[in-house]
Amino acid sequence: MLLSRVAETVYWMARYVERAEDTARIVLTHTNLVLDLPRQIRLGWASLLTITGSDEEFYTRFDNPTEERVVRFLVADPKNPSSVLSSLASAREDLRTTRAVVPRAAWEALDDGYRFAQGQAALGISRRGRYDYLRRIIEHAQLLTGLLDGTMSHDRAYDFLCMGRALERADMMTRLMDAGASNLSPAGSDDTEAFEDTQWMGVLRSVSAYQMYRRHVQVRVTGPQVLAFLLQDKEFPRSVLHSLERLEECLRGYGRSEAVLHILERAREMVSEANTRRLASEGLHEFMDSMQVVLGDLHDVLSTTYFRAEEPLRASVAA
Repeated sequence: MLLSRVAETVYWMARYVERAEDTARIVLTHTNLVLDLPRQIRLGWASLLTITGSDEEFYTRFDNPTEERVVRFLVADPKNPSSVLSSLASAREDLRTTRAVVPRAAWEALDDGYRFAQGQAALGISRRGRYDYLRRIIEHAQLLTGLLDGTMSHDRAYDFLCMGRALERADMMTRLMDAGASNLSPAGSDDTEAFEDTQWMGVLRSVSAYQMYRRHVQVRVTGPQVLAFLLQDKEFPRSVLHSLERLEECLRGYGRSEAVLHILERAREMVSEANTRRLASEGLHEFMDSMQVVLGDLHDVLSTTYFRAEEPLRASVAA
């Protein structure tokens, strides 16, 4: 038996931790591309605001999206509810209110990660300290994920934690691919073709996928193959398809899941049927936008079905 408010809290805690980690990855990926690509290929910073869905919030307070402003806003701005720092603060508050259902070590790991993010935020804004700072944020998030997976009972609370992580990971993975492929020269230009390998290799490295890609795909790094791996590979734990299938596994045994499973199947069909060869040259941003809309619908139905329930959440009779 699990109260719907507890299910919602652990679900959001997992989403906030994943959001902090993946926002750090987005900023790190973009910074590395700026440093790796030649000067004639100019990468702007405004696209990161669109990719993270925070451009409206940013432009109500700032005008010119300079590197320093955008990085500060996405990494350490307490007024931006989706910044790395704010996401960790929200996750910490959620975990504090549900400490009875999670191991003490998980609380300590999250608290340590938040205090580091808050105390060393200036490092994350500067180019000199950004790499080390963001890598530490990612490592703190992965430590917490490992502690929860390895020491928390795999019960109903854990199911909703995994649902939150899987849905946020699928959404943010689409944004990461969008970030890695955006703002290059127009498709087909000499500059883009010359540095395509650097572009897509950066996308793989941003999600620690380079070694697994080379092991399973065994071809040189190309846009269509990278997109296929990160979208459609069933075995890589950060691929979109793997996250959707993990979400479906978590839903097994729950009643009232028909509407959720219907949208989940639509999302899986979009991913499985995606023509990655075409997307690598055109239409990638529009496809990722469409995916994010479907994933948003999936969250809405999950919330309506389970988090507003008046009765405790139980396994279905069939389970």
